[in-house]
Amino acid sequence: MILDASDLPDFRPAANQGENAALYELENQALDPDGLVLAAMRARAPWRGRTLVDLGCGSGYWLTRYAGEAGRVIGVEPDPRLLPLAAQRDPRVQVLRGSAEHIPLPDASVDVIHARFAYFFPPGCEAGLAEAMRVVRPGGTLIVIDNDLHHGEFATLLRASPWAAAQGGGSLADAWWAERGADRQTVHSEWRFTRRDDLEAVLRMEFPADLADPWLAAHPESLGLSYRYVLFAVDKAAW
Repeated sequence: MILDASDLPDFRPAANQGENAALYELENQALDPDGLVLAAMRARAPWRGRTLVDLGCGSGYWLTRYAGEAGRVIGVEPDPRLLPLAAQRDPRVQVLRGSAEHIPLPDASVDVIHARFAYFFPPGCEAGLAEAMRVVRPGGTLIVIDNDLHHGEFATLLRASPWAAAQGGGSLADAWWAERGADRQTVHSEWRFTRRDDLEAVLRMEFPADLADPWLAAHPESLGLSYRYVLFAVDKAAW
C-alpha cells in the first residue's frame, strides 16, 4: 500500500476521524440512530442491486450497511491512516485508494455515489463534482450529506466554531448546489449515545473546549443533541 497522499492534491486530512478513528467510530454509532438519513438517501437514489461508491469512506463504517443491499459496493479513501481500516471492514466490499478529484474507476461505471461530510464544502468543489459525474452512469446520482447550519443544537455549536468555519451548510452552499442542478432535502435527526462519557469525548473532539464544555455543563443529563442534516442530490441527467 502506498502510504503517501502527495499525489492526491485535493486530499485534506480530517482532524476528527483521521486523528482519532476509534472515537469517530463512536460518533458514527450515535448519529442518526433511527436511520432517517439513510432512509432519505435510499428513497432518493435506491441502491438495491446496483453499484454504489462511498466517496471518502474513511474507516469504512457505512460500507457494511450498503453491502447488505447493493449489488456492488466500492469505498474510495485518500487517507493512508484510514485505508487499512476500511479494507478490513467487510469482505463483500472493495476499497480503493483515491479522492474526489481522482476516482480510480472507469467512465459511467457506477449508479450511486455517497459522500458524507467529505470534500464537498463549496465553493471550490467543481473538479470533484465533474469527476463524480464522469464515473456515474446516465440516470445515476451523487448524494452529498452535509450539515444544516440553521436548526438544532449541533448547528448552534457549528456556527460558533472556528474549527468548522470551512465545512458545510449555509446559504452559500445552498446556492452553489442549486446552480448545479441539485435538489436539497433536510432531515431532522439527532446524536444519541448510550454513555455520557462518549458524548463528552466526541463533543470535545468536534468542538473547542470553550464551546463544548459550557454546553455539557448546561446539559448535565444529556446523552445526545438535536441535529439536522442536509442532503444534496445531483442526477447525471442534470449534467
